[in-house]
Amino acid sequence: MDLTEKRVNSNYIFHGKIMTVRVDDALLPNGEPCIREVCEHPGGVGVLPIDENRMVTLVRQYRYAVGEHLWEIPAGKREKGEEPRITARRELREEVGADAERWTDLGKLIASPGCYAERLYLYKAEGLTFTRQQLDEDEFLEVRFFPFEEVVEKCLSGQLQDAKTVAAVLKAKVLREKSGL
Repeated sequence: MDLTEKRVNSNYIFHGKIMTVRVDDALLPNGEPCIREVCEHPGGVGVLPIDENRMVTLVRQYRYAVGEHLWEIPAGKREKGEEPRITARRELREEVGADAERWTDLGKLIASPGCYAERLYLYKAEGLTFTRQQLDEDEFLEVRFFPFEEVVEKCLSGQLQDAKTVAAVLKAKVLREKSGL
């Protein structure tokens, strides 16, 4: 059964710093016309930094779109053509002031595929060395360290709501349990 919808025409209605919004005329699998709204995004990364004492580095920042302060793993937008691992290393350095010896690919996710075309690449970073943050001019955040198991509990209880953070933490927990460490 073919479930594919086919784009007929696109009308770009907004070009911003982070995303572009378009409205598409499309055809449903049965040939009927429909309208689809799509937010194009270059993609991003999320980094789960864990130090030798199993402490996780999280950043807290105000997220204007939801009107809340959220604890999250360090993350950021990919530059055009930039490899996800390069973005991850840059964001860890900028937001936390850290670099890592070991990187583990935790896969990628699509947080809201109904309208948002962003793919997020997730990594675990270990063997951390800390220097100083290199925040962007419009970036204001707090950095704090939490025990890994406490972060897992915060994910399970709903205290951490950011999708990339929950996914990265729970993936890391499952992979750790599977490896027997």
